[in-house]
Amino acid sequence: MGWKSLDDMELDGKRVLLRVDINVPVEDGRVTDATRIERIVPTVTDILSRGGKVTLLAHFGRPKGKVVDEMSLKQVLPALEKALGRDVAFVPSLDAAAEAQGDLQLMENIRFYPGEEANDEGFARQLAALGDIYCNDAFSAAHRAHASTEALARLLPACAGRLMQAELSALEAALAKPERPVGAVVGGAKVSTKIALLENLVNRLDVLVIGGGMANTFLAALGADLGKSLEEPDYYDTAKDIMAQADKAGCRVILPVDGLVAREFAKGAAHEVAQLGPDASLAEDQMVLDAGPDTVALVETAFAGLRTLIWNGPMGAFEIPPFDTATVAAARAAAAKTREGTLTSVAGGGDTVAALNQAGVADDFTYISTAGGAFLEWMEGKTLPGVAALGG
Repeated sequence: MGWKSLDDMELDGKRVLLRVDINVPVEDGRVTDATRIERIVPTVTDILSRGGKVTLLAHFGRPKGKVVDEMSLKQVLPALEKALGRDVAFVPSLDAAAEAQGDLQLMENIRFYPGEEANDEGFARQLAALGDIYCNDAFSAAHRAHASTEALARLLPACAGRLMQAELSALEAALAKPERPVGAVVGGAKVSTKIALLENLVNRLDVLVIGGGMANTFLAALGADLGKSLEEPDYYDTAKDIMAQADKAGCRVILPVDGLVAREFAKGAAHEVAQLGPDASLAEDQMVLDAGPDTVALVETAFAGLRTLIWNGPMGAFEIPPFDTATVAAARAAAAKTREGTLTSVAGGGDTVAALNQAGVADDFTYISTAGGAFLEWMEGKTLPGVAALGG
């Protein structure tokens, strides 16, 4: 842990430039999901309770360096005030910010300025002049080298906010210094979107469970004929290379040994359980839409021997029952071990969060990241500019 937290900072009488992610869904000028806003409350409250003043820096949408009225942060102000239980002053421009002295204020969309996404040092210096301390609580934007996430952090005493601290601590516990044995579930539709992730993980894991449509590509690479199942023939060699890397690194790879097979991609579609493996041969109009009961049992047994689990992606077409069966069963098994205190479980990625919510176990995992791209890049072993700038 090379980064500092709020605990390392003297805040009394200081103005803190707090970078947050409140890029929330809005319909007809109203916030429809305030989760991201609610998650910054502990950091804001902590700073204010210790005598600090807060200027919130945030983006909304992708205005590309121009003022776009529909992307003004003014529309999130009511939801922000409701979550914090107090008034928040709105600062409409950088010029106005120099004069603004409120204890708690929100600056207009930082991406209205072309210097933000260009990571322009001159623009960052303008921002730095507005405060005494920089605090980043936006892990979800940490993979972007922008002025308010990277350059600014190098110009002021810098630290991670409570949300960023929780995210970094959870990810470090899962990947940098995990309690072993450590395993991962990597699912989703395509191998092509997860190559870097898989190549990084196989050299760090004891067990790798591959699920979802991407498992079809691995099975087909081994010789299986999976009918009209989703697969990527262009990545057969990649799949073989990943399995070879895993074998060399001593990482056990678990592929589906059976699956729920249907002839149509539809909710409640007629289906059967088929055995899978290198010798599998499905009818040309059949497709694998979920892992089967033997695979679930195999995965649950593997979980029983783990101390740390990373989860990214569903094990089947979880959005259309009954092809959510394997994802739900495996998620509940991981959640039960987490509740017992025998497993540290960290999950992330949009589909992953939705799948765990569907299984009713999102609150039982040790940590669930909503960071999306930043979570994936961290898992791929990439350096995140916003974290590196904090000294991490």
